[in-house]
Amino acid sequence: MTTAVVSRRRVMSAGLGSVAAVLAGCSGDSGPVRRLRLATGPEGGPYNAFGKALAQAVAASGRRLEIVPVSTAASVNNLRKLDDGSVELALSMADVAEDAVLGRESFSRPAAVTALARVYVNYTHLLVPADGPVRSVKDLAGRRVAAGAAGSGVQVVAGRLLTAAGLTGGPSPAHERQLGLAASAKALREGSVDALFWSGGVPTPALSELARELPLRFLPLDGSVGALRERYGPVYTAVTLPAGVYGLAEPVGTIGVGNYLLARDDVPADDVRDLLQVVFDRWRELLREVTAGARLEPRFAISTGGVPLHSGAVDYYRSVYG
Repeated sequence: MTTAVVSRRRVMSAGLGSVAAVLAGCSGDSGPVRRLRLATGPEGGPYNAFGKALAQAVAASGRRLEIVPVSTAASVNNLRKLDDGSVELALSMADVAEDAVLGRESFSRPAAVTALARVYVNYTHLLVPADGPVRSVKDLAGRRVAAGAAGSGVQVVAGRLLTAAGLTGGPSPAHERQLGLAASAKALREGSVDALFWSGGVPTPALSELARELPLRFLPLDGSVGALRERYGPVYTAVTLPAGVYGLAEPVGTIGVGNYLLARDDVPADDVRDLLQVVFDRWRELLREVTAGARLEPRFAISTGGVPLHSGAVDYYRSVYG
């Protein structure tokens, strides 16, 4: 077993042991600055905002570490860049990260991907005009759907939901359009699509703005959680869009998907420990523009499912758990 693939049980049960040495390694800021490229997402999106905030937090920490955010199409694109070595770090939705580790669907072979932390949860949004006829996923039959940009995690979860509803084939499939969030909101506003899928924090500012301009209906999706979990495992959970957000009069059940901060397994363990120290020191600032009310705690962060923890992450969490 490689040092990267260390079970969470060992992490939880390990003693302080070499904690002093680990922490000392984080403070010995001599030598050249270590530069790590971070695949984020499109400009204006939550991954991009998180990446820029992380780069600023690391720069302000005084550590000899530099994070360079790289704009991308998001999750699928990010995992491919991580695998081919064009970046050292990446953000991704949990379902796409597990696909990469398993070499399934968008990935032709397993990728050498490790997790540093589960940083927050995405909420799946499916919204339609409030005065329209669409009240469920099945009502999207034959209709135009903004289903996320090519290479994004939104596109993955939207496609899986449409497949589960029988709308990716047959006599009347949904007509998927590959659009990013800004283009999707514009298309729904103008009536060139009938529905919009999004996966992100709550509230997502672009959708809050759209809801102020156009009366919207947010469709419940929690009834599909069981089917998705049966096919893809526990990366999907039932969550709730709370009343009040986007002007909702009552809560709406939907699907939650974790977001992981990932690294190539050859990133030095010292760099990972330094980075995680900053993440946990500054998590409030990092999540402020991404999702409201979220907390980042080690017992949450360590839950990365089928994606193994990097050896440097294991060291860091040992120091936290004691």
